[in-house]
Amino acid sequence: MKKVLIFTVDAGYGHRSAANAIKEALEIRYPGECEVVINNPLEDERTPTFLKETQYDYDKIVSNMPELYRVIFSISDAKVTTALTESVVTVLIFEGMRDIIRSVQPDVIISTYPLYQVPTHIVKTIYGMNIPYYTVITDMASIHQFWFSDLVQGCMVANDIVKDKAIQNGVNKEKLHVTGIPVHPAITMEERSKEQVRKDLGLNPDLPTFLFVGSKRVEKMQETIQIFNHYGQKLQMIIVCGKNEELYNRLSENEWHQPYILFDFVNNIPELMHASDAIICKAGGLITTESLASGLPLMITEVIPGQETGNAKLVEENEAGFWIQEPMDVLYALHHWMMDDMALLKKHAQNACNLGKGDAAITIADFIMEAVPSRRVWETVKKLGFGGAGYYQGE
Repeated sequence: MKKVLIFTVDAGYGHRSAANAIKEALEIRYPGECEVVINNPLEDERTPTFLKETQYDYDKIVSNMPELYRVIFSISDAKVTTALTESVVTVLIFEGMRDIIRSVQPDVIISTYPLYQVPTHIVKTIYGMNIPYYTVITDMASIHQFWFSDLVQGCMVANDIVKDKAIQNGVNKEKLHVTGIPVHPAITMEERSKEQVRKDLGLNPDLPTFLFVGSKRVEKMQETIQIFNHYGQKLQMIIVCGKNEELYNRLSENEWHQPYILFDFVNNIPELMHASDAIICKAGGLITTESLASGLPLMITEVIPGQETGNAKLVEENEAGFWIQEPMDVLYALHHWMMDDMALLKKHAQNACNLGKGDAAITIADFIMEAVPSRRVWETVKKLGFGGAGYYQGE
């Protein structure tokens, strides 16, 4: 049985979700053939508190100080700054990462977070661990310098845009594989028709259906919903507040003119996407990827400067939805989607489907299982004071 170790982090939702998607795909595709362990090295007890907490401060910074985040993103996206950051992180998490690898004894390591590439390489080098290491880039267009490393055996990327940027930044093109960003396999496994999914959710199967996905970072959701709520044609809404309790409470007391269902938080976003004709959301990498993988046009209402700008441009330039920059843009987009028997909406849906890769997690799972030899041997290594398990490829 092959052991797969996936390194991730809990800054935002995208890195962890990609890791979960790969794990789910491996277990669905290869039951009984692999053991998958997901680990966040920043959670090791030896990781300094300030570094551990940076992942949880992410949402606060991008929500309350987006311009500051944009500046930090831009400044850190340089070779000198990147090298310095990687060196510091390596020193701070080296022991924890070494002991995780020693404990799991993996046949392959996958990372959905860029800052683990250098530390993993150094651990492998010092202790003679010949373990294949792959990264999965979880961004679609605006890619930070941290992601680009030629130290890995392979790098999975969302599209040719990311592939070209990686090559420009020194990654060997032979190591790059265009797979898409992994999303939960449930997105492509739904067999019910859109109408049947709506019926099962208690919705009208024949009405145009719009999915709203919010969070504490989404500020314009209520005003956007009100435009849909007062629109002249009949439609229905699925609203997920994403643990934004204040928004949920306000909407619970709202005066409704259109049919709707309202949730604080859900675990069935893929099902809700399959019930919908379009989605209204922020330009986060995960929600954008899942929407495109579902063939769902996007109305993007909020964008983090720098990191998410590329996602919004990608959607708009490929006519897979609208990037809303002014309040009146919402009414403009909705009206054009609804007119002429929703001809433009259907066109955007087809373009979204062409952009999305719903089977990315399965593609990555297949690649990993085929690329990693099954005859792997761990033996005790006493050199260099490691005193634990070293790794080499058996004959």
